[in-house]
Amino acid sequence: KMAEFQVYNSMTRQKETFKPRVEGKVGMYVCGVTSYDYSHIGHARAYVAFDVLYRYLKYLGYEVVYVRNFTDVDDKIIRRANEQNEDPKELSGRFCQEFLRDMADLQCLLPTHQPRVTDHMEQIKDMIAQIISNGCAYAVDGDVYFSVDNFPKYGILSGRKLEDNRAGERVAVDSRKRNPADFALWKAAKPGEPLWDSPWGPGRPGWHIECSAMSAHYLTHTFDIHGGGMDLIFPHHENEIAQSCAACSQSKVNYWMHNGFVTANDEKMSKSLGNFFTIRQVTESYHPLSLRYFLLGTHYRSPVNYSISQIDIASEAVFYIYQTLQDFEDTLSALKQESDANSKPSRISQVAQESIKKIKECISKLHNEFETKLGDDLQTQPILNAALLEALRFMNNSVTTLKARIY
Repeated sequence: KMAEFQVYNSMTRQKETFKPRVEGKVGMYVCGVTSYDYSHIGHARAYVAFDVLYRYLKYLGYEVVYVRNFTDVDDKIIRRANEQNEDPKELSGRFCQEFLRDMADLQCLLPTHQPRVTDHMEQIKDMIAQIISNGCAYAVDGDVYFSVDNFPKYGILSGRKLEDNRAGERVAVDSRKRNPADFALWKAAKPGEPLWDSPWGPGRPGWHIECSAMSAHYLTHTFDIHGGGMDLIFPHHENEIAQSCAACSQSKVNYWMHNGFVTANDEKMSKSLGNFFTIRQVTESYHPLSLRYFLLGTHYRSPVNYSISQIDIASEAVFYIYQTLQDFEDTLSALKQESDANSKPSRISQVAQESIKKIKECISKLHNEFETKLGDDLQTQPILNAALLEALRFMNNSVTTLKARIY
């Protein structure tokens, strides 16, 4: 029997006991990066958080299909490629590889599937055609828009009402839209942009439709977990729900999970403030596990504030963990040599027996704490800040005691 696992569901705004659709199996989709630059520590936060979820589900014995996409065609990619006189596909391909290098550095396991938008144009076009035939989208001058008025559940995840979106709008309203909140499923080709043929004319997909089409392709229309940063709740995930349900009335995600924001030096990260840090900038100066440790020191749903002093503390903590393990291993190795040299039972072996008994108790306590805390909506922080520290202190004390007996 699987251990009980409580997760916070953004849709119901409460903690719920996780029950997969199919016993023993989990389907999970996490929104990936738009690959036009090096990924920043906000990305690290999301993918470390969902890596912990992935690892914990596997630890509980589930067979997990984890899908994380790459957006490899987008306005930002096209703009950056034009600035650098580079082919957009080559630019995005390069940054997909850089992202994978960062994930490997942070010891995030590879997802089961890492689909790229440009490889799934047929699925995207098929879904758009389905939404149009179900009366929830319309084509105009080669663009296709989703009609929010024809989807009464719009706003179910974010709790936003359509009139809220209209209030204080500064964006110039496109007069071709039936409702200012309607969003693009397909964008007509502009000169010098990558394009694909479609029933509505040449163009490329809007951002939101990609994830609906790829999640349905790899996990079907109904699956267990959809994750991403809190910044994606509106409009991205709201629009995904609208598209997926408009394409297939059976569409359903059982648990929506979102990680909290990262600030830097107590302010929102931005290049203009000079407090914007890429993962690579951090890992060039610190061991990548220092960044992972720092991120896991706060609950995944809480905001986390990055600063040099915090990463320094995390770096020292990681060093302390590895140093303690090394000292412990060296001491046990010396103890074994001493014991092998003395064929007669000695006081050392007696002390060692007592220590081993205490070590087993300590491991058992850490193990229980690990399962209790992670089982409660992935609380990593009490494990790192209390249970693990207690175990390491015990190991250090044991090393001191055993060394006194050996030397």
